[in-house]
Amino acid sequence: MAVEVRAHITGTVWKILVAVGDDVAEEQTVAILESMKMEMPVEAPEGGKVASISASEGQAVDEGDLLLTLE
Repeated sequence: MAVEVRAHITGTVWKILVAVGDDVAEEQTVAILESMKMEMPVEAPEGGKVASISASEGQAVDEGDLLLTLE
């Protein structure tokens, strides 16, 4: 079952820390968002393998936008 990792704030994707095919652990930081000069980590809600990445570094995102999918 796929798990969607979504932006929890409106901001800019500062860094994507994983690649498609990477295994990630629950609560592992998978991306960093920047908002108002603050860096906010985005953590995986559960462990899995990165199936797809829907955002790119430098992209503006709104709260709730899809960042990546785990399987």
